[in-house]
Amino acid sequence: MTKNAYAAAGVDIDLGNKVKATLPQMLARTHRREVLGKVGGFGGLFALDTRQYRRPVLVSSVDGVGTKLKIAFAMDRHDTIGQDLVNHCVNDIAVLGAEPLFFLDYIGTGTLKPRVFAEIIRGFAKACAENRCALIGGETAQMPGFYQKGEYDVSGTIVGVVEKSRMLDGTKTVRPGDAVIGIASSGLHTNGYSLARKIFFERLRLKPSSRVSELGNSIGDELLKVHVSYGPLVQQLLRQFNGAARHPSPLAPRPSPIIRAFAHITGGGFIDNIPRILPDTCDAIIRKGSWEVLPVFQIIQAKGGVREAELYQVFNMGIGMIAVVSGAKAHAVLKSILSQHHKAWFIGEVARGTGTARVV
Repeated sequence: MTKNAYAAAGVDIDLGNKVKATLPQMLARTHRREVLGKVGGFGGLFALDTRQYRRPVLVSSVDGVGTKLKIAFAMDRHDTIGQDLVNHCVNDIAVLGAEPLFFLDYIGTGTLKPRVFAEIIRGFAKACAENRCALIGGETAQMPGFYQKGEYDVSGTIVGVVEKSRMLDGTKTVRPGDAVIGIASSGLHTNGYSLARKIFFERLRLKPSSRVSELGNSIGDELLKVHVSYGPLVQQLLRQFNGAARHPSPLAPRPSPIIRAFAHITGGGFIDNIPRILPDTCDAIIRKGSWEVLPVFQIIQAKGGVREAELYQVFNMGIGMIAVVSGAKAHAVLKSILSQHHKAWFIGEVARGTGTARVV
């Protein structure tokens, strides 16, 4: 068997090594002082500075971007997918109060295309830099015959840290009378794409390149809008309203936090995500019409043939993150969010109930 037999079988090791050689330059902007070694080792190394914490808790999450990838394939545009994945993972740990430390990625494909690989990695690097998160490693797997031509899959794992005494747990702190603030999304983010694709491309017979006047761009560009990262905003709000000290005295009484909880509105929409932060004795009442529903959701609602109740269980409907806050300080929190260039609205309140979210 010749030395090129593996390449003839569809796996080009030399090409993979050549492409990966560009990684250090692309990932330089994501570096943090705690990172040891360099990308390309058997494992990524990160030396947590435990002196900053009394009882540090590591928080991790793993996710993908689902069938949003189908839009990237159709548009042959891959620069946003990496950002989507990092930002989604950042948001998932941010709701616990954790700040991100490092990220690892996985890319699986049939045939490795250098341009596509570079675009995806640049997206990872851009989002990691914006979230002060080190990209310390990953895996790129060439699996000919496993994926359809021109397609790939991505997933990512994030690890963050939070002081144990400052972790957010809405099941212990949310109470009747709290206010619910909704923070705007950029669009579908990374959920609901299987249904959205069916509506736009089968029911309405649009193409990814079709320009939609209500959107002001093509439907493909609309569906590729980057998933917003709320991580920096969450950290700022926690410092401002829940206190900045990393070493609270174990003897000091813990005041009830002003910021009670956050919920990332992803798969499951309002109906399935908000109850994850509610006590069994409380309901969240979400009031339709209290925020600006983005045009893409208006089209889905008007022409998609989907029951209204299902819309709020599949899509974020223009709200990517919700904050449950003390009613007495709600206006101050909203003002702070708006000052940080996020759109936000009072979209409901907490009432006595059974741990459910009701959209009324």
